[in-house]
Amino acid sequence: MKKFLLLAMPAMVLLSCNDKAMNTTASTDDSSNTTAATTNEAKEERNKQAALASVQAFNSGGGVDSVLKDADKDIVEYGEGSMAPANSLDSTKAGLAMWLKAVPDYKGTDFIAVADGDYVMVYGTWTGTWKGDLMGMKPTGKTFKVADVDIFKFNDAGKIIEHRAVQSNREAARQLGMQMPG
Repeated sequence: MKKFLLLAMPAMVLLSCNDKAMNTTASTDDSSNTTAATTNEAKEERNKQAALASVQAFNSGGGVDSVLKDADKDIVEYGEGSMAPANSLDSTKAGLAMWLKAVPDYKGTDFIAVADGDYVMVYGTWTGTWKGDLMGMKPTGKTFKVADVDIFKFNDAGKIIEHRAVQSNREAARQLGMQMPG
């Protein structure tokens, strides 16, 4: 019996140590996962706030620089896909400035933002009045109201690197009385 106890004791000690090592590893993994999740949530929240600030800047009248203050110099502006993308901050600013000159009261309301990884989607309702020339077309003075989802993609530094819109430019043009080709 003594021999059995002498042999069993080291085996129990080894099993006990191995069990503690497994629990420590599991605890470390859980801690790493929690830290990573917290970091991802913080990034998503940062990106969400930047996207909301971008769309809300239209309402404050801060202009193009205010709307694009968190945009990367190499941002790609896809719009809603009916035109070729703008492939730089300067091109994006030029297109936005042209739009705001034609529709100076462009505003959004009812914003809802959702973040998922590097992407943020912001839903809103957009309105405006066509008051200035736009790509050779004369203004009608008519207003529009459309729903939109803006989709922003962020880099690790928290800068907007892509923007897409879901709103129907054709519907806005119809409401404004624009004569659109085909």
